[in-house]
Amino acid sequence: MIGKMNRKEHSLILLILLAFLFTARAVGTEGEAGKKPDFSFAVIADVQYCDHEASGSRFYRQSPEKLERCVRDLNTRDLAFVIQLGDFIDRDLSSFDKVLPIFDELEAPRHHVLGNHEYSVLPEEKENVPRKLGLPVRYYDFARGSWRFVVLDGNDLSFHATAAGEGRHEEAKALFQKVKTEGRPQAMTWNGGVGEKQLAWLEGVLARAEAAKEKVIVFCHFPLHPPNVHNLWNCAELIEVIESSRCVAAYMNGHNHHGNYAGMAGVHYITFHGMVETEKETAYAIVEVYADYLKIIGIGREPSRLLAVRKP
Repeated sequence: MIGKMNRKEHSLILLILLAFLFTARAVGTEGEAGKKPDFSFAVIADVQYCDHEASGSRFYRQSPEKLERCVRDLNTRDLAFVIQLGDFIDRDLSSFDKVLPIFDELEAPRHHVLGNHEYSVLPEEKENVPRKLGLPVRYYDFARGSWRFVVLDGNDLSFHATAAGEGRHEEAKALFQKVKTEGRPQAMTWNGGVGEKQLAWLEGVLARAEAAKEKVIVFCHFPLHPPNVHNLWNCAELIEVIESSRCVAAYMNGHNHHGNYAGMAGVHYITFHGMVETEKETAYAIVEVYADYLKIIGIGREPSRLLAVRKP
């Protein structure tokens, strides 16, 4: 009977079938979208405020207004916490007095990561930076349900967080020279490294998380992967520690304002876009946490992603 149909009848049936398939797919997508996350958190990177004229694509004076809009939006959402990934200011300790009151308007718990620009202050003010952000320690961890969140300090070994002549500064100089001699792209003075004590601490946190069957997300200002001029000096050591544990789902960072992504050995390495970039368009993200995947909802210049999570 179908063979006896004319062209118009064939077209009509084809349209009906296509309409049915589209409706079925839309219902399936809506059902998946209706699934509720275990919890959600927000990520902000490189607000980088200072009271100075724009430089290239960095519009420093526009950052507070972008941050205000961001905070208003985040306060309409159900969030477990909000984390800013460092470079909250570009320079001058007084810059914190402009952006911290805005950030503190957030209704969700707030966490800070230390960036390199946090230390673009007078030498005698450097030790006051963590205290200014309410950080009793420069690296730490916290938990939410079956997830553990680890905050690293990539300024542990650096030229910007320590003064010349100090032991840590000399240790940073030795690491930088090693990376430079090896011809690594991250051999830049504005990057940093993680010292042995912090590495050992991280190994301990991951071992305990794995024993407790927790899944882990690691935060730091500096990226690790893919190879890039913005990466931590000793990124290979960090990657080895992270990938030796099956509990790490993702590593999230800022520093490279243009963003980046790479997946390797079951770990997602996500670089979030800098809010300071461009005059008007913002950049931040909501991360929805599910048992077997992370859904990143990008706002402004930040892209959205759906990332599978391996079992610990």
